[in-house]
Amino acid sequence: MKLDRLVGILVILLGKERVQAKELAERFGVSARTILRDVEAINLAGIPIVTYQGEGGGISIAEGYRLDRSVLSGEDMASILGMLKGIDGAVSSRKHEILIEKLKNSLPSPQREKLEGNLNRLVIDFTPWKVNEAAKKKLALINKAVDDCLELEFHYVDMEGKSTRRRVEPYSLILKTQVWYLYAWCCLREDFRYFRVSRMSELTVSGVSFKPREMRPPQQRSGDGGWNKAGKMTALELAFDKEMESVVRDSFSEEVSTLEDGRLLVKTSLPARNWMYGFLLSFGPTLEVLSPDHVRKGVAESAQAIRKKYDFE
Repeated sequence: MKLDRLVGILVILLGKERVQAKELAERFGVSARTILRDVEAINLAGIPIVTYQGEGGGISIAEGYRLDRSVLSGEDMASILGMLKGIDGAVSSRKHEILIEKLKNSLPSPQREKLEGNLNRLVIDFTPWKVNEAAKKKLALINKAVDDCLELEFHYVDMEGKSTRRRVEPYSLILKTQVWYLYAWCCLREDFRYFRVSRMSELTVSGVSFKPREMRPPQQRSGDGGWNKAGKMTALELAFDKEMESVVRDSFSEEVSTLEDGRLLVKTSLPARNWMYGFLLSFGPTLEVLSPDHVRKGVAESAQAIRKKYDFE
């Protein structure tokens, strides 16, 4: 993940007046080009970084703008380490463990003694309740390909169930509402695309390197083709049995109100795709679709079709 490198580069620059990109690349196991991209990201974040050419050159924080260790309190460091531990739980990497130890050792002794207690105040854990080792290995493989600028090949099934073989240039791993996505240049579509990692199979690193393209950071792509592009949406009114309140509140971010008969009312919008019917049917007889009529009819027809599969009379 890029976050650990960015923090690691900052820690190194705090301890050295000047460091070469080649040295940082060897330290983090990536290319010098990747390091330069990371340095630019730090610069854009508001910490001015300067590079010096020629013999004795390198990278440093701009003179007159100096950070020191006292800027990061024990609480600050605990927050950073908590996030890194959460990332390490989801994407196994020896680099995360090394970085965590480096950050701990950068603290003065009094702060280091309080650190463990501070870490327990906010626990960030990206791992699901049921640990999937195969999924962790897949994420680690993708993460390495992103770091090393190596093409990936995989079999992919999209939301409509269509299967294709893809070759991509990977740029970012994204965790969105507990779902991992890969942001990559797709050689088949000749454009940047988001790929849900769970729908990728037969994943391999091709060994072919690529030169990074000009792109907008994926975090800025809301509403123009990003992972949240749902296409046509359908406005729904849903009524749930009262005993489903905990499930309803976990499943919907919208306000939940109460009908006169005691049932729970949710007004929401879902993508107008086959997936919507499967999602609604997952609530079983505890859900009634109040509107629109065509979705109400579609759910009823799907339920009847399911019943026929189990009709033993």
